Amino acid sequence: MIAHVRGVVAAVSPDGAVVEVGGVGLAVQCAPGTLANLRVGEPARLATSLVVREDSLTLYGFADDDERHLFELLQTASGVGPRLAQAVLAVHSPDAVRKAIANADTAALTRVPGIGKKGAERLVLELRDRIGPVPVGPDGAAGTTVGAWPEQVRQALVGLGWTAAQADQAVTAVAESVSGGEVPPVPVLLKQAIRLLGRTR
Repeated sequence: MIAHVRGVVAAVSPDGAVVEVGGVGLAVQCAPGTLANLRVGEPARLATSLVVREDSLTLYGFADDDERHLFELLQTASGVGPRLAQAVLAVHSPDAVRKAIANADTAALTRVPGIGKKGAERLVLELRDRIGPVPVGPDGAAGTTVGAWPEQVRQALVGLGWTAAQADQAVTAVAESVSGGEVPPVPVLLKQAIRLLGRTR
């Protein structure tokens, strides 16, 4: 198993990055929050999990070892594959996931695209006793806060090669489309921003 990769970031795309390690470019699938901290040409370390299938080898990358551990734990629940596990961590922080599962907060879990009410209940039932320490206090609040997503999307866009001005413009446009309603997960908002910028790049 490849536990982590360390090297220079060779490329960043909306759903992953290429990290050059010893002259070899490793393609790593990452969530937007992880991609937002990567810059082409700069060194980076990603905790990784290698998913082996009959017809593919996919390397998933995370900001730290805690995210990777939770990614692997989520997949032990029935019906949860690597893409869904990564989607959970794209919407919620590891502490927020632990809190949601420990408190049987199915509403928070169903905010993840691909998880319905029954799926959320199954996660709680199967992982509650194995989820690990749960944060106490307001800092452990689950979900994407209304004030947090603009900066996450902005950093991701700059990391993907757009200027700060273009990123600000896209974030403003996306914010207008979601104002007054429930805020979608960060990956959804990032895709909206990329679509808007696709015409101007």
